[in-house]
Amino acid sequence: MSEATETKKPAGKKRFELDDRLKAYKGIWVFIEHERGTIHSVSLELLGEGRKLADSLGVELAGVVMGPPGETTRSFCREAFFHGADLCYLMEDPLLTDYRNEPYTRGMTDLVNKYQPEILLLGATTLGRDLAGSVATTLKTGLTADCTELNMDMEGRSLLATRPTFGGSLLCTIQTLNYRPQMATIRPRVMAMPDRDNARSGRIVEDALGMVESSIVTKVLEFIPDEMQDKPQLPFADIIVSGGRGMKKPENFKLIWDLAKVLGAEVGATRPVVQSGWVDLERQVGQSGKTVRPKLYIAAGISGAIQHRVGMDASDVIIAINNDPNAPIFDFAHYGIVGNAMTILPALTDAFRIHLATARKAG
Repeated sequence: MSEATETKKPAGKKRFELDDRLKAYKGIWVFIEHERGTIHSVSLELLGEGRKLADSLGVELAGVVMGPPGETTRSFCREAFFHGADLCYLMEDPLLTDYRNEPYTRGMTDLVNKYQPEILLLGATTLGRDLAGSVATTLKTGLTADCTELNMDMEGRSLLATRPTFGGSLLCTIQTLNYRPQMATIRPRVMAMPDRDNARSGRIVEDALGMVESSIVTKVLEFIPDEMQDKPQLPFADIIVSGGRGMKKPENFKLIWDLAKVLGAEVGATRPVVQSGWVDLERQVGQSGKTVRPKLYIAAGISGAIQHRVGMDASDVIIAINNDPNAPIFDFAHYGIVGNAMTILPALTDAFRIHLATARKAG
């Protein structure tokens, strides 16, 4: 149902026009994902991106909050307003206390059919991916997963959803022309977090779920805490030092750990390094790993293939170390050092250690 198209239209191509059925769909929606009383940060990031899309189209931005009755669930609407939403669709029901596909899919599809948004955005989390797929299938519309960029084709009010393809070697832009809503999932930390404005407010539109427990096949038996909670949390690190195949052998990866320890940074790696068993899977950065957005990203011995780039090129500052002056990573790094990482990393570690020790004494 989704069609891959070139952003630049070839000469002579017929201009796409919305029919009356599609014109009835208006507005940008962001699903507000939450668990155990906490909003997932990706939902707030999407509100920032949704705000840009809504402003370009001259429509409202709405959050969609689903959960159990109570002040906590309603507080998520206020957070949506603080981060850019104009209104919030609220569905409260005890059946929505824990995420289950059936009631959440029913609730979301009922809301879409009733209020007809033109774009629906969800986080590409475990929960978001599950919900997005079932909602898109139920509504018989297109869904573009794991997007890295969102834009608008203003002629046809068509969402331009960009994502990696062909094993991550290329980026493609996908449009859903003949179906609404246009749906996309975006990974955490791909989009910037919008500024929080506590002065903002909005209106709440309430709807009922209209289901009973006996109609839901899935039952919640118990809650088991995430086994990953004590694992590395690269998507939320301010500084990351990553190594690639250019580190030559696993013994050399200690140089990455040494620099990271001095900087108080997390350690990242490319897929080949993880596949070779040098570091754990939780530290893989890239299309098939983590998407990160640190203030500083140091890439040592990393060529800069697009599979890795899509996971880290939104970093505020990227420093690349590579002995190949033609390595692709130098095309998008903010600072580049051409040389042997095994020589440069120890020098950087010593320099930072001395600088930080001096700063502590001065402070």
